[in-house]
Amino acid sequence: MSAVTGTARVAPSGNPFTRSVRDSLVVAKRNLIRMSRIPEMVIFGLIQPIMFVVLFTYVFGGSMNIGGTTDPDVYTEFLMAGIFAQTVTFATAGAGAGIADDMHKGLIDRFRSLPMARGAVLTGRTLADLVQTALTLAVLAVVALLVGWRTHTNVGEVLAAFGLLLLLGYAFTWVGALIGLSARTPEAATSGGLIWLFPVTFISNAFVDSSRMTPWLQHVADWNPFSATVQACRELFGNPGVSPSDAWPMQHPVWASLIYSVLIIVIFRTLSVRKYRSASA
Repeated sequence: MSAVTGTARVAPSGNPFTRSVRDSLVVAKRNLIRMSRIPEMVIFGLIQPIMFVVLFTYVFGGSMNIGGTTDPDVYTEFLMAGIFAQTVTFATAGAGAGIADDMHKGLIDRFRSLPMARGAVLTGRTLADLVQTALTLAVLAVVALLVGWRTHTNVGEVLAAFGLLLLLGYAFTWVGALIGLSARTPEAATSGGLIWLFPVTFISNAFVDSSRMTPWLQHVADWNPFSATVQACRELFGNPGVSPSDAWPMQHPVWASLIYSVLIIVIFRTLSVRKYRSASA
C-alpha cells in the first residue's frame, strides 16, 4: 500500500466486502510479520499461562474440593478449561496496548489516509492476535498434557472446545481494541486492559466451583460470559464441571458461549470502528 499524495483521499474501487477482506488480510500479514521479527512477544505471552498451570496444579491441586474429592488429578482436569479461557482473554491487554502504540506513533493516522476499508486496520490487527493466541493455546495444551490433563471425548468435540475458546478470545480482543483506541498511551491501555479482566476471570467457575460462593456472587459467576465458555469446554473435553446450577448459561453452556461471543463481537467491533474513525493520535 502506498500513501496518497495531497489531501484528497482516493475512493476505493471494487466490491466493498471483497475490498474489506483483502485489506484486513494485508494488515493481518503486516502484524504477523512484525510479531515474527519480535519473538519475545510470543515467548512472554507463553510464560504467564504456563506459570498459572504449574502454580495452580501443584500448589492448589490438593486443597480444592471438586465433586466431593480433593484428588489433584481431578482438579487438574477441572482447572485446564479455566486456564485456557484465561489465556485467550488475557491476550486482550496486549492487543489494546499494540493499538494504543500505533495510535501514539501516528500509524493509525497514516492508515486512515490510505484508500482502504475503514474497519480493515482493526480487523487485521485482531486476526493477527487470533493467530498468536492459537499458537499459545497449542503450546499450552502440550504443557497441560505433561501435567496430567486428559480429554475423554472425541476429536471433533475437543476441536469444538478450542474453537469456542478462540471465538471468546477474538471477541474480547475487540474490547481491547476499543480500550487501545481510547487510551492516551500504551501504558494506560495495558492497565485499562487488565483492570476489568481480573474480576471477569476470577468471579467465575474457572478455578473453583461457583456453587461454593455466596449466593449473589454465584449468580454473577454463573451468568458471566467467561464462565459459559469454561463450562462449555469442560463438557466438550469430558472434564469435571461445577455443581448443577439453574442459571441458563450453565444449563446450555455451548449455546450461551456462542451467543455471548457473537454479541460481544458485534457490539465492540461497531464501537471500535466508530472510535477509529474519530480518534486522533
